[in-house]
Amino acid sequence: MALAPETTRSAGGTRTAARTSLAAVVVAWLFVVFDGYDLIVYGTVQARLREEWSLDSAAAGTLGSVAFLGMMLGALGAGRLADHFGRKLTIIGSAVVLSVFTVLCAVAPDPVTFGALRFLAGLGLGGLVPSANALAADLVPQRWRATVATLMMSGVPIGGSIAAVVGIPVIPAWGWRPMFAFALVALVILVPVAWKVIPADHDRSTHVDHEHRPGFGTLLRPPFLFITVLFAGATVVTLMAWYGLGTWLPNLMEIAGYDLGSALTFALALNLGAVAGSVVTAWAGDRYGTVPTGVVAAGLAGVALLALLTTPPVWAVYVILVLAGVGTHGTQALIIAAVATYYPAHLRGTALGFALGMGRIGAVLAPQVGGLLLAAGLGVGSNFLLFGACAVVSALMLAGIWRHFGVTHDAERVIAH
Repeated sequence: MALAPETTRSAGGTRTAARTSLAAVVVAWLFVVFDGYDLIVYGTVQARLREEWSLDSAAAGTLGSVAFLGMMLGALGAGRLADHFGRKLTIIGSAVVLSVFTVLCAVAPDPVTFGALRFLAGLGLGGLVPSANALAADLVPQRWRATVATLMMSGVPIGGSIAAVVGIPVIPAWGWRPMFAFALVALVILVPVAWKVIPADHDRSTHVDHEHRPGFGTLLRPPFLFITVLFAGATVVTLMAWYGLGTWLPNLMEIAGYDLGSALTFALALNLGAVAGSVVTAWAGDRYGTVPTGVVAAGLAGVALLALLTTPPVWAVYVILVLAGVGTHGTQALIIAAVATYYPAHLRGTALGFALGMGRIGAVLAPQVGGLLLAAGLGVGSNFLLFGACAVVSALMLAGIWRHFGVTHDAERVIAH
């Protein structure tokens, strides 16, 4: 009987630890929401920036790309920092950088200053997603990692939806600058909460042997080379489709003859589809496997975007954009969930950072290439063709992973190969 109090205390301690973990995961998810807001906000204000600063399509595309360039560098750096120095410091540091420089965008006097601030904000933006997902993978049981990783990524389209909803009344009334000032919320409220609830005992000064130390070199040699290259390639084309749409969709719809309000509702449809996609793909990924579900999701996005070339009626455009949101963002969420499972714990943050960092090449290219296609007079259909083709290529790459490893996906199986 003497064991009963101890057992009770142990159960109580377990419940307390579970509540602490849940609070930390929720806060990390809220940071991903702000990440999503910052990703989409440029697309919502792009038309007004072009008017104020007399930007052509190519210049607007370049301005959209600089944040993604910062994201690429931030993701590559933050993944390794998270594995070496801890999730908590990396997440909070990334959030502070993102918030401060996004707020400063609201007072940018010219395109050059605005672009520099977007690049610096992108460093924090790129660091948040791999760090937040690595934290979530640390804190939840293995059987829930795929589901939690996919649901974590629902924060991106939710943030994008908030940007579209806020932009509908704010931009016509007060212009584009208040849209960036909104980042103060993350800095003033979320950062102090994160400092309190994210546990420090998941920080790492990782002690692993020389052969298995965290590093990109480990990812780029057997047994991880094949899987690393395919995951990175799939992320490049998936993010090219997703961020290309996020950057250009409202402007494409305005060019096609819709007013700003209607164009922003199209962006809202895309992001709401992505939210739904996070839930649907979390369920399907858990039931059928993340990679095979990703093949289906990417294929769905490709077919949907290519269907826009047929000039469908307005109601069909909304349906197509919802499906495109489900497919593009759902695929990326599934890739992140798969990466969090395919690699051992001491490489998880580095692997996520590498996949997302390399994937940002697609995010950097998407605004630029989209702008160049418009500047060349190829019309809005050229953008939909580009982004649809990217989704199809992603499906093919994920199919290669599926064929090589089957439905079972875990680090032990990769090492065995």
